[in-house]
Amino acid sequence: MEHFIWNVNPNIFELGPVQLRWYGLLFVGSFFLGLMLLQWVYKREGKDPSVLDNLLIYIMVGAVIGARLMHCFAYEPEFYLSHPLEILKVWKGGLASHGGLIGVLIALYVFSKKYNESYMWLISRVAIPGALTAAFVRFGNLFNSEILGLPTDKPWAIIFPRIDMIPRHPVQLYEAFSYLFLLLILVTVYTKVKPAFATKILPGIFLTYMFIVRFLLEYTKTKQADYQWSLPFTTGQMLSVPFIIIGILWIIWAMKNRQKT
Repeated sequence: MEHFIWNVNPNIFELGPVQLRWYGLLFVGSFFLGLMLLQWVYKREGKDPSVLDNLLIYIMVGAVIGARLMHCFAYEPEFYLSHPLEILKVWKGGLASHGGLIGVLIALYVFSKKYNESYMWLISRVAIPGALTAAFVRFGNLFNSEILGLPTDKPWAIIFPRIDMIPRHPVQLYEAFSYLFLLLILVTVYTKVKPAFATKILPGIFLTYMFIVRFLLEYTKTKQADYQWSLPFTTGQMLSVPFIIIGILWIIWAMKNRQKT
C-alpha cells in the first residue's frame, strides 16, 4: 500500500527575513481559543472575565520560557551550553511540554498572588484549555516534520520527505488527538460535577492522562535527546513519571475528600 506523503511547507509565507510558520500560528492560536474557553468558565461561575487578558500573558510567558528551558537543558544540553544565544531563538523550534507545564504552574502562582485568586481553582480551570494547547502544539510539530515516529509498515504511516522517504508512525497525530480527547473528558467532568469537586479532581485527571499518553507514545517516537544513559527509558518517559505519580495521588486525594467543603 502506498503511504501518505506529508510535504507541507512549514512556512505560511515569507517576506524577506520575516516568516510566518504554521507552528507559531497554531501555538498562539491555541492560547486565544483557550482564552475563549476560560471566558466561558469565568462567566459560568460568576467571575469577572476582565482579568483574563492579563492571565493570558502570564500563561504564554510561563509556557514559552519553561518549555524552552526544559528542551534546551533536558534534551540538548551540550549544544545549548556551548551556544547559549541559541536558547533565545524560540522560532527555530524546540519546546518541551514538561517544562511548559512547570512554567505555567509558576506563572499561575504569581498571578494568583497578584490578583488574589485561588491557586487551586485557577490551575484546575486552566487545565481545560491546557489540553487544547498541547494538541495544537503537536499539530504544529506535524507541519514542522519534527517529533518523528519510528519506521512502520502500518497502512496509516506517513512519509516526511523533508527528512527521508521512510514510512513512520504519525506520532504527532497520535498525541494531538489523544489531547483533544482529554479536552473532552475535562469539559465533561467540569460540567457534570460540583465546582468544588472540579477544583480538586481536574488537575489530577490532566496530569495522569496527559503523561501516561506521553509515556506510552514514546515507544513509537525516534530518540529526542542527544545523549545516552543506561536506563531503559527515554528522556521524555523519565520526565513523565513524576507527573504521573503526582496525578494519581492527586486523584486519590480528590476522591477521598470529595464530600469535604
